Amino acid sequence: MNLRIPGPTPLPPQVTAALQRPMINHRGPTFAELQKKIVAGLQPVLETKNDILILPSSGTGGLEAALVNVLSPGDRVLACTAGSFGERFAKIAAAFGAQVDKLTFPDGVAIEPERVVEKLRAAPETRAVLITHSETSTGVLHPVPELARVIHANSNALVLVDAVSSAGATRFATDEWGIDVVITGSQKALMSPPGAAILAISERAWHAYETARVPRFYWDWKEWKKWAVKGETPFTPALPIYFALDAALDLIHAEGLPAIFARHERLAELSRTRTQQLGFKLLPEPRYASPTVTALYPPTGVDARELIRRTRDDMGVEFAGGQGDLTGKIIRIGHLGYVHDADIQHALNVLEQALVAPVVLQSAALGD
Repeated sequence: MNLRIPGPTPLPPQVTAALQRPMINHRGPTFAELQKKIVAGLQPVLETKNDILILPSSGTGGLEAALVNVLSPGDRVLACTAGSFGERFAKIAAAFGAQVDKLTFPDGVAIEPERVVEKLRAAPETRAVLITHSETSTGVLHPVPELARVIHANSNALVLVDAVSSAGATRFATDEWGIDVVITGSQKALMSPPGAAILAISERAWHAYETARVPRFYWDWKEWKKWAVKGETPFTPALPIYFALDAALDLIHAEGLPAIFARHERLAELSRTRTQQLGFKLLPEPRYASPTVTALYPPTGVDARELIRRTRDDMGVEFAGGQGDLTGKIIRIGHLGYVHDADIQHALNVLEQALVAPVVLQSAALGD
């Protein structure tokens, strides 16, 4: 199966092999060296000298871990939402008692810095601003550098960024941009299985931790940092994911981040150009199209669900469908992580073949 969804992504053979390593003592020196090496490998990917914590979780758990360590119930939070994952970030904050102001943008539209400034000036007590870098539900890459700059210029709010589907595929300059908490995951551009949330935490975020009063136990940063200093974790880590991350980071640094970013841009452009030639319509504004996932409306009369079913069940290529209000309306092509030209060429060829074959029309799908 040619897996062309936004994640989890295919694994390189070296990473698959690493998953077969025997278990080790997570309280011993071998694990301590492994964890140290992984953190050192992640720092250039995120362009940071900040503390990095590796938590046994999906990316969503990482979002929760970020919020519960910097907020108190009743804190005002600005959530910039432009898709399903921005909405999820906002829902988590609300679940822990934050007063969430939402700044919502239509599907395919990037977050506008000017409107963020307006919101912050109207609510100067805002404690944190929540942003999703690459919104995989709509295929938009939001302008995080510009957003972070105006947030810092107009408030004391922390900048929390969901980089789950962007880190490792496109540049993310944590320290240069002034990001207080970056959250990413193992299962996308980092070419590893699901199971690890990775957080980079600034000094400002650590200061916020000292006064934050949202209850926390498993996600308590201070515990994770205390044990990390000793080369351990407070609770049993997901050892196979550590093995996989270690192998994947070796591959990432061997290829080189500039080459990786260029590869993702090339494959994204190929996906956008070829699909539009086939009659698909790009969902996001082209200048904000993500290098990790392409979101498309199918040609007129083509049923998105049936197209995805056909390419998966009959042709061996799996695309993703829409989420939320976009369910049944779009298809999404994942081109991140362990992916090369031949993978995308094959997927696009299959997509073209599926369109040439008799296609189930929307009217037929509705029973007309």
